[in-house]
Amino acid sequence: MSLVVRPELVVLVGLPGAGKSTFYRSYLARTHVLVSKDRFRHNRNRPRRQRQLVRAALACGWSVAVDNTNPGRAERAELLALAQAFGAGTVAYVFPPDLPGCLRRNAERSGRERVPERALYDVLRRFERPEPGEGFARLCKVTLRDDGCFDVTALAE
Repeated sequence: MSLVVRPELVVLVGLPGAGKSTFYRSYLARTHVLVSKDRFRHNRNRPRRQRQLVRAALACGWSVAVDNTNPGRAERAELLALAQAFGAGTVAYVFPPDLPGCLRRNAERSGRERVPERALYDVLRRFERPEPGEGFARLCKVTLRDDGCFDVTALAE
């Protein structure tokens, strides 16, 4: 008897500085391949490269986590279509917009980790909260506490 493990696509959704990358390192790094546009800043077509990497991971049967802001339904729909094509499970971890907290954490960053403030406002303007009908098998709300820990609450399954 062999055990078949279904790969999973995790989509992290939130403003820059919300804690998405820290959440990935703390909870998903051991089980999910990381795909982040931040890792290929000099690529001329970052969305295409993201699709290639997600497709390659799922084709190998690996679970993958997409660590970008993913603020809009259209961006997430493209990822959901890839997951469906490979029979992968889907979950969105949603970091509700906390502009003051994200601005504070971003100001504490240095070098390439720090994003221009206008980027936070741009993502907030485009932010569409994921809904159950969007196609995710699970939706979870993630809150970064003051002590650096995360609270995760199921929104829909």
